[in-house]
Amino acid sequence: MQLRNARLCLDCDEVHDEGQCPICASESFAFIKRWVPASERRSRQRPPDEATTNSETIATYKELLSPHEQSRLSAWQLVRGGAVSLAVLGAAGWLMRRNAAPSSPSPDSANGSRGDARQN
Repeated sequence: MQLRNARLCLDCDEVHDEGQCPICASESFAFIKRWVPASERRSRQRPPDEATTNSETIATYKELLSPHEQSRLSAWQLVRGGAVSLAVLGAAGWLMRRNAAPSSPSPDSANGSRGDARQN
């Protein structure tokens, strides 16, 4: 049983590590680590990571976090770009409809009769 999980039942003084006391089924307990100090789990400190001390990595992070020196587009430049895009799309749609339509009307459609109508 680990000290950080050990619990003292306040009703029967049993030490356990479950949600309720296995002896009296009481749910009132206190953690033992409250009175017994736990030593540091690591015997020695970790060596510093190479990634955090690497100057190239630090420079990359600084570059990512620094504000860009490129100027942002003004509102009018965005409006103009949107208008040009809409004009190009409209012209492309017009050309597609124009090419898809038949170039000459059929003789049946000129005099108003349908092709599926009976002829006597």
